[in-house]
Amino acid sequence: MNARGGDTASIVIVGGGLEGVATAWALGQRGVTDVVVCERDTVGAGMTGKSSGIVRCHYGVSSLAAMAATGLEVFEKAEEIFGTDIGFRQTGYVVGVGSANVDNLRKSLAAQREVGVQTEEIDRSVVAELWPAADLDPFAAFGWEERGGYGDAYQTAQAFAASARAAGIRIRQSTAVTELLVDGEKVTGVQLADGSTISADTVVVATGVWTRPFLAAHGIDVPIEVHREQIVMIHPGIELGAVPVFSDLVSLQYVRPDVRGEILFGNSDLAELEGADPDNYLNRADERFLDLTVDKVGTRFPAFTDAAITSSYAGCYDVTPDWNPIISAGPLDGLVIAAGFSGHGFKISPAVGRLVADIVIDGHSTDPRVPETDFRLSRFAEGDPLSTRFPYVGAGEMR
Repeated sequence: MNARGGDTASIVIVGGGLEGVATAWALGQRGVTDVVVCERDTVGAGMTGKSSGIVRCHYGVSSLAAMAATGLEVFEKAEEIFGTDIGFRQTGYVVGVGSANVDNLRKSLAAQREVGVQTEEIDRSVVAELWPAADLDPFAAFGWEERGGYGDAYQTAQAFAASARAAGIRIRQSTAVTELLVDGEKVTGVQLADGSTISADTVVVATGVWTRPFLAAHGIDVPIEVHREQIVMIHPGIELGAVPVFSDLVSLQYVRPDVRGEILFGNSDLAELEGADPDNYLNRADERFLDLTVDKVGTRFPAFTDAAITSSYAGCYDVTPDWNPIISAGPLDGLVIAAGFSGHGFKISPAVGRLVADIVIDGHSTDPRVPETDFRLSRFAEGDPLSTRFPYVGAGEMR
């Protein structure tokens, strides 16, 4: 306790979503345990549970590819690391492109291999065996990650949190943070909604879609826009067998199997975005999106003649101008920001936790494949966005 009756800690993490508890886990792994995580609701109760859970390392940004590779290694060893199932299913991941994107696909695959990603180009005949229900005629080339698949972000967050608690880190649920405590140019802790405080040397803000207004109150501009993203669950009407995640960059969609025999559909066409209030948005697919789903899925998978939509939901992305995250020391001494994940957050979450821990403890990344400067907040003001070296026509934002 401090003199004002508040709490104290070396580090406060604001936000108990996936990235916040991944950071707590990573700090605990490095022996730093005088940490408090403040979550206004319960662990993973925000956008974490809305993730589609795709696990792939297919990125034209090499540092992101490396982070996804780190994430994959953790997911593969989850039982050993966490002692529990986190919902990871290693189905494989296939990405298909049209003729305009073949050259960049091959360059991207080569660059991914340079940072340790196990990926290769495969023939159409192999994809036909993997996805016999798909019409593959429009595709000109395919990439394949045998170790890819999908997982459960909510289960993963719970595993991070349990591991952090076991290390001695405190996770305070139903504990809303209202503002930072600042002395001059230094963060000194946080104020809670009940009026109490937690004094700390470092505050990590991992508040996702709520980050911009939270930090704007302190004159810090974090260029994050909130966009609603819709997901539809489909029963294909046939027995699919063991199929991989399929990223279709011709009709701009992705599908993945689900444990109940359904498939999850998501739209990869991000040319038109729907702004949203993360505290008040439609938590299901609208009629226009359902029509889009029927059209895209019906075109790519003509064998689904008896398919039926079983359910839908929606979540929100915290999107930066370059569609890449901010993992950065902030403009105030002692402030670290981990936000703006733009749909990439689940697959890279173990690496996010480790990078934030590196920044807090060492002041820089300890992984030479993942320079912390790539994700600095100042890159936007500097006009130096982090962009893929190998953009795909129509789908550059997510690759």
